[in-house]
Amino acid sequence: MNMESFLQMNTIFISILIEALPFILIGVLISGTIQMFVTEQMMARLIPKNRFLSVLFASVIGALFPACECGIVPITKRLMTKGVPLHAAIAFMLTGPVINPIVLFSTYIAFGNSWKMVFYRGGLAFIVAIIVGFILAAQFKTSQLKNDDSIQMKSLSLKARFIGMLKHSIDEFFSVGKFLIFGAFIAASVQTYVKTSMLLDIGNGFVSSHLVMMGLAYVLSLCSEADAFVAASFRSSFSTGSLVAFLVFGPMLDIKNTVMLLGTFKAKFVLYLTLYISVTVLVVTLFV
Repeated sequence: MNMESFLQMNTIFISILIEALPFILIGVLISGTIQMFVTEQMMARLIPKNRFLSVLFASVIGALFPACECGIVPITKRLMTKGVPLHAAIAFMLTGPVINPIVLFSTYIAFGNSWKMVFYRGGLAFIVAIIVGFILAAQFKTSQLKNDDSIQMKSLSLKARFIGMLKHSIDEFFSVGKFLIFGAFIAASVQTYVKTSMLLDIGNGFVSSHLVMMGLAYVLSLCSEADAFVAASFRSSFSTGSLVAFLVFGPMLDIKNTVMLLGTFKAKFVLYLTLYISVTVLVVTLFV
């Protein structure tokens, strides 16, 4: 490891942290608010009882949360501890970082005020989330969280709830933060020592170009608010379909996000989820 490579890795590592921390903060604050102000009865009334309708509902609700893929994990966990079923929570987690207005607007700007990529990205992300949610609804009947730390807060005063929200958010921030740091370090190392040109050389085929761009999205671990500008820089080298694969897959699954998922869910479930997301994104983007 020479000094120049080390400094480059250090710069990438810090930039990933700076990019992700504001959204982690938003995520844990929303998580704390859900914990202290949203009751299980509220969630029971909100989420449809039908498994497939709940997936559709959660996929749409994901558009309302301006969180990136790292900030959405603590929100997803908190919703599950409040009674949201696994399949609906994951559908919410997959759409939230992709189809929220901030991400779609950045995509519109990055691709020269073009609505085409916005519709491709938002529409296919929605389809992927529904398909994966339906598969999970059929396969898993129980929560796959490592632990359930939900607590009852119904009898507390408003002041006590607010203080509890802040305390919970701080605890969640440090809990999630260690996974973010570890994931950011791995992502920075891979970006430094795995040459992008090597990926580009094998990305000339119809299917391989999609796989390469999905791999690149996983390795770069960009926040979804910024990844469209990186994708736009590959327009001369890759097809529209492979660019959409980059834009859909990255916010759903990347290195730092995977580490955080492993800290929240059982490893076997994360493996299944990774497989389902990867295959579904590849298949649906091949039709573009």
